Amino acid sequence: MSSKQVICGFITLVLILSHSFMLEAQLQVGFYAGSCNLAEFIVKQEVRNALIRDKGVAAGLVRMHFHDCFVRGCDGSVLIDSTPSNTAEKDSPANNPSLRGFEVIDSAKARLEAICQGVVSCADILAFAARDSVEITGGFGYDVPAGRRDGRISLASEIPANLPPPTFNVDQLTRNFANKGFTQDEMVTLSGGHTIGRSHCASFSNRLYSFNSTTGQDPSLDPIYAAQLKQQCPQGSSNTNLVVPMNPSSPTITDVGYYRDIIANRGLFSSDQTLLTNTATATQVTQNAQNPFIWRSKFAAAMVKMGRIEVLTGNAGEIRAKCRVING
Repeated sequence: MSSKQVICGFITLVLILSHSFMLEAQLQVGFYAGSCNLAEFIVKQEVRNALIRDKGVAAGLVRMHFHDCFVRGCDGSVLIDSTPSNTAEKDSPANNPSLRGFEVIDSAKARLEAICQGVVSCADILAFAARDSVEITGGFGYDVPAGRRDGRISLASEIPANLPPPTFNVDQLTRNFANKGFTQDEMVTLSGGHTIGRSHCASFSNRLYSFNSTTGQDPSLDPIYAAQLKQQCPQGSSNTNLVVPMNPSSPTITDVGYYRDIIANRGLFSSDQTLLTNTATATQVTQNAQNPFIWRSKFAAAMVKMGRIEVLTGNAGEIRAKCRVING
């Protein structure tokens, strides 16, 4: 490679990084202070009201924010409904029926449109709602830099290349998160989001009945826990709506129970239990389990970082009038 090619490549890299920094720099805490100062308050009200009815919605909103940001960046594309000509992200098998809480975003958006028409993006509402869900369930609150714009494209076909499935091993998880700009430690930290919520049996039943060609039950799964799961998820059940808590001891509290479960070989997904198969990630699991305050701090910081992935700002995208449909 010639020196001219090296210089051109370096300049291109600088321009890309500068553009990325400019996008992030346009996100700011208190973005709506002058244009819609009740925005964050209203979103938190809607989240609180929803959790009074169903505490499990908190996990749904955190998961929804993650699934939004890892596909096309944090642009609210996961909120868009499918049309006769397009299957949107929310109807991918990875999202339907596991994602929930869309009605919370809809309610917050309707209230905000009534007082601040065309001002607050759906992407920001989702970021606020995820933060509120973490805080209300016992995690640390954090400031959410806002100013995201809404995307106009949502494709279910883009899910497999971006969202990590529950069968990933530690190396695959590390690469997946690295592609989004996260370190391995941040991957382990964000995996702790599984401390709240539930899973459909289909997402892990292979660990109970058809793990590989030589054994039905995953040998890394605690036998007593496996027996409990088999009672909750009978083999060959036709009920696709069967669900179990991700962290049975405290399924509605954002705590370090997830990491303690993994140490006890009670991680629900293969992608959870695999964190013990690598020396570095196993050490992080142990440290998180022993230091709830530190993990909560790290989780809050990682959520802020996640909320900056490939955001649309300035004149990019749009501010949707309704989160489920792009503007006409």
